[in-house]
Amino acid sequence: MTESPSEAPAAAAGVAERFAGIVGSDDWSADFATPKVRVSRDGWIAAHAAAKEHAPFFSWLSAVDWSSEVAVGDPPDGDVEARFEVISCLGDLDGNFVLLSTDLPKDDAVLPTLVDTFGGANWHEREAAEMFGIIFDGHPQLTHLYLTDEFEGYPLRKTFPLLSREVKPWPGTVDVEGMPSEENEEAGDGDAEDEGAAEAGDGDADDEGDDEGAAEAGDGDADDEGEDEGAAEAGDGDADDEGEDES
Repeated sequence: MTESPSEAPAAAAGVAERFAGIVGSDDWSADFATPKVRVSRDGWIAAHAAAKEHAPFFSWLSAVDWSSEVAVGDPPDGDVEARFEVISCLGDLDGNFVLLSTDLPKDDAVLPTLVDTFGGANWHEREAAEMFGIIFDGHPQLTHLYLTDEFEGYPLRKTFPLLSREVKPWPGTVDVEGMPSEENEEAGDGDAEDEGAAEAGDGDADDEGDDEGAAEAGDGDADDEGEDEGAAEAGDGDADDEGEDES
């Protein structure tokens, strides 16, 4: 049964607290109805092994580059503790999920691989290594997934300059345009008047067409009258001929 929006935060807090007890951590949160448990780097593998008994489905693994130094865009408003945060997501049979998180120092971004615990972590760790430069110790094949071997740098680090973002700012940092002004609304009224005038013009064109049709019909009546007069004159001619014959 799906929780209502008002019940979701409490449910997430219950899941987070339960898994915190399972993995032996007292650091958990449920912000935005998302259960999250933080563990130490040394306890990363043990925490996943303990959680696997209750959440056997590995969903994904990724990282966050927490940094005040940015190559593009505005820096954070406040001070940020520089670090890499590695996050994994596990799920259980009831549809619940939990995030396990650990922090790595920037100058020692090394973490034991989860491949022996969750085989599905293989390419997720390869992606994190390629994009963030994090080393997963013991990984069987920590090679690139997307970039060439000659590529230099780590594209998802905050210090990596993205040329496309030099031209177009990151979403959310640009000024939001206001609602249409009254001037635009008046312009819209003018457009409506123009449309009305156009429709009136169409009506005039229709009237002109009707007048032309009536005129043509009038011409037809005149022709008919001419034919009738001709026929009458012809009749008079026949009468004269009859008079001559009688004479």
